[in-house]
Amino acid sequence: MTDNKKEKQEEEIVKFNLGKLPTHKWALSSYALGILSIILIIVLVTGGSLGGVSKSKMKALSENFINTELIPGENAQVESIEIKNGIYVATVNVQGDNVPVYFTKNGQFISQGSELIPIDGSVPSNTETEKVEVSEDDDASIGLPNAPVTIIEFSDYQCPFCRKFWTETYPQLKSQYIDTGKVRLVFRDFPLNFHPQAQVSAEAAECVREVAGNDEAYFKFHDKLFSEQNILDGGTVKSTVSYTEADLKKWAKDLGYDIGSCLDSGKYASEVQKDLADGQAYGISGTPGLFINGVQLDGAQPFSNFKSIIDAELA
Repeated sequence: MTDNKKEKQEEEIVKFNLGKLPTHKWALSSYALGILSIILIIVLVTGGSLGGVSKSKMKALSENFINTELIPGENAQVESIEIKNGIYVATVNVQGDNVPVYFTKNGQFISQGSELIPIDGSVPSNTETEKVEVSEDDDASIGLPNAPVTIIEFSDYQCPFCRKFWTETYPQLKSQYIDTGKVRLVFRDFPLNFHPQAQVSAEAAECVREVAGNDEAYFKFHDKLFSEQNILDGGTVKSTVSYTEADLKKWAKDLGYDIGSCLDSGKYASEVQKDLADGQAYGISGTPGLFINGVQLDGAQPFSNFKSIIDAELA
């Protein structure tokens, strides 16, 4: 193999879907427990095979991928990488937990137990997927009340992957389906306990809804929360962003809403926790977690994955 060919292969970017991982703290802060669209840089040295990649090289690639794409800001470390039963097993340490992540040797799949998830960006057929009856509760929604498709989103306002969904996928959902009357989206809260501002951010959004008296204001503040974090994050989604209750009050005031007394009262704390409990009962463990007419789709997935399910529901 020529040096140029090898160099070209080493730069190849392979897109793949990550299936459900075991329930661990780090998984909850990522695209957890769902089929997710992410990017892994893999060294390909002979015909697409990983056989020639050293363990040390694969360890470095895996660690870089985890800390830049999967869970940025968590300082995850790959403790070891071994070949077991014909697959690569990376042992990842995050927040004191050791979590195994599995890759097939040919670089074409990530393994979920006995199931192999293809890396070609495809979505598993929903024909055999059992739909979940999910309550909308009395939460804010956007879109026509009689839209044929309802998406119920369980989200964490401080989660970088929820912000990634808002940045990359939500605009297309809104323009192509929500604004055209085909989809209504209901936003429910799922504040993860390791995001210290997630709970109070959800309460702040509820306060905006109360002060304004409508869901339109709620979604204006919803957009404001994510957009301000993007600014703090340097214009892109790279990590979890820290901010304060004072920031929340200011952002609301920027939109013309004074939520100080409402937020200080904590009156919506139990409402937010009810959403969290409901989401857990429906099988949500990480964010964003979504149900499209009851079809569960977890993670900051690309628009194409949502489109395939929505179009099937509209057919």
